[in-house]
Amino acid sequence: VGSVLRHVAATLITPRFRRLADDDVREKTPGELVTVADTEAEVAIAAALRGLLSGGEVVGEEAVAADPALLDAARGGAVWLVDPIDGTSGFVDGSPDHAVMVALLDEGVTEAAWVLQPAHDRLWVAARGQGVTVDGVPVGRAPAPSDPGKLRGIVKTRYVGGTQAELLRERSSAFAAVDQGPGAAGIEYPALVAGDVDFVLYWRVLPWDHAPGALLCTEAGACLSRLDGRPYEPWATATGLLVAADEATRKTVLATLDPDGALADLAELAG
Repeated sequence: VGSVLRHVAATLITPRFRRLADDDVREKTPGELVTVADTEAEVAIAAALRGLLSGGEVVGEEAVAADPALLDAARGGAVWLVDPIDGTSGFVDGSPDHAVMVALLDEGVTEAAWVLQPAHDRLWVAARGQGVTVDGVPVGRAPAPSDPGKLRGIVKTRYVGGTQAELLRERSSAFAAVDQGPGAAGIEYPALVAGDVDFVLYWRVLPWDHAPGALLCTEAGACLSRLDGRPYEPWATATGLLVAADEATRKTVLATLDPDGALADLAELAG
């Protein structure tokens, strides 16, 4: 799978990086961009994955955007989740912070994940129960600081809106450093594994965006949960996800950002 992603990136994605023509980019929904590189890469990756696993369904972000019914039809059994370019807006703007991601699910459980960062020439791989590697070298997550004032994180407020978004920004000042992140889960999840950040709070949670990185993090010893404490499940439609270096950090961040549970309640309504 890693070889497939490297080949597709080298032939269909990287040649268009910082070379997109105006008609290579369009809005698939308001504020959501897609490029010819996304669509062509997804087709190529899907074809290769079908050849690797007979009978495995392929669920790609762009295919679901064109036909949302595909998402429900593919649940159960062996399923490949594909995000051909994670961080498309940044890719369009010329940012190197984009990724190509694949996860293999079996009966709703993520068994393996691949995250290629083409512009950084790094490939992250995780297999359930077997840990995480980057370019073939095993990696693990270092302990996070116990002092909240030393924690570094990413808090996504784009889709939260209203007073809760403002409260999140205010409460984030309790930590050492918090920003909106690079806008690509395929960069942010590996950053947590590498110890560059200690937590990430997501609001919108789509399967192809989060299943790959979630396995990277859990295999590195990090933890994930919905804002109400429920475990992360790749197919779940609930909104809101907190990823943290460890359980103590998860509890500290949640108590700081959502002390009254209002954000969890809002996430439940949104989901």
